[in-house]
Amino acid sequence: MREAKLSSKNQIVIPREARNALRIKAGDKLLVVVRGDTVILLRKPKNYSRAISETAKELYPPDYLKRERESWQ
Repeated sequence: MREAKLSSKNQIVIPREARNALRIKAGDKLLVVVRGDTVILLRKPKNYSRAISETAKELYPPDYLKRERESWQ
């Protein structure tokens, strides 16, 4: 866990460990998600359809859709 300080211009410096984890650099855009008193920073995908596709590949094995369709018959 690292500490960040809010400047008089309402800016923060994101600690190196967080930048590395998000794979972001100067000029990249972030998504800010507010959930109650919690704020989540996400790297904004350059291509949303590719990001969703990559996420799906991680969640489901390659033959998942075929097996699911076969189970309907």
